Amino acid sequence: MNKPTPPYGGIAIVPAVPEEGDEEFLYLGMIVRTSAVTTREGEQVVLEPKDLVFCDPARRDEPQFDHDCRMTVFRIARRHLGVSASDLDRVLGATVPGRGHPGALVSDFLTAFAAEARSPRPLIGDRLTRSALDLVAVLVMELLETETAQEASRAERAGHELLSRIRAYIDRRLTEPDLSPGSIARAHHISVRYLHKLFQNDGTTVGRWVRQRRLDSCRRELSRTRSRGITVAAVANRWGFPSPAHFSRTFREAYGMTPSQWQALATSGTGSPTAH
Repeated sequence: MNKPTPPYGGIAIVPAVPEEGDEEFLYLGMIVRTSAVTTREGEQVVLEPKDLVFCDPARRDEPQFDHDCRMTVFRIARRHLGVSASDLDRVLGATVPGRGHPGALVSDFLTAFAAEARSPRPLIGDRLTRSALDLVAVLVMELLETETAQEASRAERAGHELLSRIRAYIDRRLTEPDLSPGSIARAHHISVRYLHKLFQNDGTTVGRWVRQRRLDSCRRELSRTRSRGITVAAVANRWGFPSPAHFSRTFREAYGMTPSQWQALATSGTGSPTAH
């Protein structure tokens, strides 16, 4: 590889991304001519002039550039960015549009930096280097914040989807007396702690949700005219309550009357009772 130009302490311009990476450096490419790039997610995107891409040839998910890609490559000493190695690894392969904040600011400055590199003025070069490093560090932090927010959004969506599946699972098994947080968690290959967290994030608990769904089912069954000959004990047993006494107490706390009173009102022909 040709000698980097200029040989400033923290950043240098190299002729091309080297074949083998060096863990001490981060490579930032600035597109010179429109080019197609396969990103770390396997998606092909078209990068326009002044767009930026972080590179590391040592990684298998290194972006792949088409044969006529032209870009200016900046080799940046990692230690000068003030960002942890793990955080720098998170941005490798990321692409940044050269239009809009903060990509435009960094691209414009790096363009000026590259032009100044042709002029051997060490003092000016050192000052530009410090500014360039600061701007790249800001760009990395912006990317990390965006990625963190996206990860949180994805996790939230995944949590909502999982919670919906769990609720559907619970509804299908309300009649099973051994339905419990442990059995629900095992069926979905998650920990009981995570199960509780999902329901807590939704403002309730697993036990409260199961109990309310069972009570709703009991209330509907007791409200049907054809249920006149069905005992409260039978309804309690059908929907997984451990005893008629426990069911009656729980029902009264929820609806302000006993199951028998509810059933009598609902099947008397005077209209359905109103839940409290």
